[in-house]
Amino acid sequence: MTHILRLLLPCLAASLFSLSAWAAEFTPAQRAEIVQILRDALKQDPSILRDAVAAMQADEGDHQRAALAAVKDTLVDPADPVGGNPKGDVTIVEFFDTRCPYCRKLEPTMADLLSRDHGVRLVYKDLPILGPASVLGSKALLAAQKQGGYEKLRAAIMAAPPQTTEAIIQEAAQRLGLDWKRLRHDMDDPAIQARIDTNLKLARSVGIEGTPALVIGGDLIPGAVDLADLRKAVTTARGAQ
Repeated sequence: MTHILRLLLPCLAASLFSLSAWAAEFTPAQRAEIVQILRDALKQDPSILRDAVAAMQADEGDHQRAALAAVKDTLVDPADPVGGNPKGDVTIVEFFDTRCPYCRKLEPTMADLLSRDHGVRLVYKDLPILGPASVLGSKALLAAQKQGGYEKLRAAIMAAPPQTTEAIIQEAAQRLGLDWKRLRHDMDDPAIQARIDTNLKLARSVGIEGTPALVIGGDLIPGAVDLADLRKAVTTARGAQ
């Protein structure tokens, strides 16, 4: 019985997430019986659930890697802002939101990685998903890119209060020697909004649900990972080439 449940539990678990399918396929008595069987089995061997979750996670990982492989040739656009070594042998694509606290937490870790490994190219993908202030920040960064000031303005905005305002952007831009009047004009360029829209569409296509999200080699790594995990992912990507 336990062996059979190990095979069936992933399918049953998937069905449980669909209430309509659950209601249509089983009577109340059958549902109660199935729940009791699952409870009894899990009491006898809790590892069944762990194995089922691991199997579902592995399946999700396979789908994600397939999605990344499908956009491999278009993941990086020549117009994307780049940090680190532009000719590095390993590329990290970072989807981020200027207001995201976890993106901000990742900043010193990523800087540490780039200072240690000069073979990493860091490609920035602005993904403003936290409201109008995020969109404002992304537009300012992409406008600053036209003046060669993307990274320095990015550093300033990421260090400023998260509720980005035009006044914060103006102060930072002028302090950094950027042409504010030109930058403010360029922020309204439809081409900049188009780039943001492209990033949002790309993120959806590969299953990105939040920021930060890092694509390293053929893998998607969600969240603010630590330096050890970053270095391990870079080493794996380098070895796969």
